[in-house]
Amino acid sequence: MSQEVKMGNGNLRKRRLLALIPWIVLLASLGFNIYLLRDGGVTKRNIGRAAQVVGLEFTGAERDLMLEDVAQQLKSYTTLREYSLDNAVPPALRFDPAIAAIQMEPVLDRVATDELNLPAVARPKDLAELALLPVTALAYLVKSRQVTSMELTKLYLDRLKTIGPKLECVVTLTEELALEQAAKADEEIAAGKYRGPLHGIPWGAKDLLATRGIKTTWGAMPYKDQMFDMDATVVEKLREAGAVLVAKLTTGALAWGEVWFGGMTRNPWNLEQGSSGSSAGPASATAAGLVGFAIGTETWGSIVSPSTRCGVTGLRPTFGRVSRYGAMALSWSMDKIGPICRSAADCEIVFQAIAGSDGKDLTVVNIPVNAEPGLPITSLRVGYLKGE
Repeated sequence: MSQEVKMGNGNLRKRRLLALIPWIVLLASLGFNIYLLRDGGVTKRNIGRAAQVVGLEFTGAERDLMLEDVAQQLKSYTTLREYSLDNAVPPALRFDPAIAAIQMEPVLDRVATDELNLPAVARPKDLAELALLPVTALAYLVKSRQVTSMELTKLYLDRLKTIGPKLECVVTLTEELALEQAAKADEEIAAGKYRGPLHGIPWGAKDLLATRGIKTTWGAMPYKDQMFDMDATVVEKLREAGAVLVAKLTTGALAWGEVWFGGMTRNPWNLEQGSSGSSAGPASATAAGLVGFAIGTETWGSIVSPSTRCGVTGLRPTFGRVSRYGAMALSWSMDKIGPICRSAADCEIVFQAIAGSDGKDLTVVNIPVNAEPGLPITSLRVGYLKGE
């Protein structure tokens, strides 16, 4: 067998396994009761029994793929049951980062902060060079009217159409909406109504954020035609900031991994490798210069991991900083929404736009988003939890 065929078979096996992961978790929880019966432990037969309980059917080969993961899940459940929690112990549904002893700093002048984040740059001769510039540079070019939002939007739409399929990172192009928003941005900027550093900048949304009249598939086949008559709060806030939505980007099925119903999202720097998940599309598209920035979500590493894999900068905000209204819930007590960009300064700009309470997600608190981009690194202190 050739090396290419072996690699192809290996990738296919991996994709099949990743696609089964949501079912593995479900079967593991159901299968725990079977395990307690001591009837052979985790076996193909018992996986089949658990599947019958929820009306599912798997082939023998598929059950073979599940064995190791189901066993690991059951081990985790067993470990959890070693800890006895009193009924009076509440779940961590709300976390307030501002403890009583904290004295809040006054809010900095956001306009001044924005100016510090925008380095003076000149319009390149080849507009294709714009695709990989950070938001700070793009914002300066748009604000100084060297580049129009329409030029940027058409550039990114073209790249989404030509490069996106190779990376399998795009679920839905929002071309009509994007062109409307870009035209409006250019009109407002020409009239002297500049909304801030995201005005006219094209961006992509992880496809578990609701967008009115545009499909929101959650990356899963059962929801591939799902549509909401509302926008997620993050989508609303970015529209208010003047940003231009150009695409809904892939998420692993039901926010798990990098495999969605259309395939496996790929790392732009190594097409044989997945982009990691579950913010697979936002990280891949940002790294490849298909969007100016993107929005991802994280429950347990889903911003940090794909950002690391694809070589971009992701900010996973503290729980309770960004409203999750309109976003698919994976874990109410752990889900967070944050930017995936090309620099830390870009993340700060996007975070300023999306942070804060909306009165809908009651876990969110209003705390100032202060930043001093010129602050020397040597004056900062970083805390970390030291392992045993």
